[in-house]
Amino acid sequence: MKLRNKTIVVTGAASGIGAEVARLARFEGATVIGMDRNEAGLTLDGFIAVDMASTASIDAAAAQLPQRVDALCNIAGVPGTADPALLAKVNYLGLRHLTEAVLPRMPAGGAIVNVASILGAEWPQRLELHKQLAAVQGYAEGQAWLDAHPVPADTCYQYFKEALIVWSAAQSQKWFLAHSVRMNCVAPGPVFTPILGDFITMLGQERVQRDAHRMKRPAYADEVAAAIGFLCSDDARWISGVNLAVDGGLASTFI
Repeated sequence: MKLRNKTIVVTGAASGIGAEVARLARFEGATVIGMDRNEAGLTLDGFIAVDMASTASIDAAAAQLPQRVDALCNIAGVPGTADPALLAKVNYLGLRHLTEAVLPRMPAGGAIVNVASILGAEWPQRLELHKQLAAVQGYAEGQAWLDAHPVPADTCYQYFKEALIVWSAAQSQKWFLAHSVRMNCVAPGPVFTPILGDFITMLGQERVQRDAHRMKRPAYADEVAAAIGFLCSDDARWISGVNLAVDGGLASTFI
């Protein structure tokens, strides 16, 4: 995996998948700048505090980044048990806002990796809605669209993971053609991270038990991190616009 001498920005770097991506990227020779609401308890080359629900905080954080950013890993997120309004801001609107702010700093060959979820797999069922939202420009306009098209609270997490997959696909080729910057998604299944309990609570014990036979176990965070690191690397230089399932084959059992 070719990451040496790259500058990589990792949101959600304080724990879970983000922390593992940061560790892996530094081991592979990258300069890693972590971004998180909480202090990171690991070695980084730089850390910037950010509230992904606030455009002012995102803009202030982006202004502190170096002039060149070779890869952006959008890993920060809140679980499905969070307030739906917060979930929409952090998991979708804020992610888009930060990505658009960082893009001008990215050289040809740069990479963006967004962390979606296996729960976003039903995006085709709401494709037209997701395409409409993807076409809306700007954070405020996106919030206004959501106000006019409210999302049921019980499907909010799923909805915005679907929306993220569709936005990434819709936007990726435009940026690849114009800037030679690649954008991909990684879609994990359950992962042993601090929010695994929230994931189980969101789905409910009945569904968890019903689907348990479909998988060997939840993923370890470093198993997902390896896929993200690969998509940031020069080895993936001709991969753009994909949604890569990293779930131990779980998605394949629904076909």
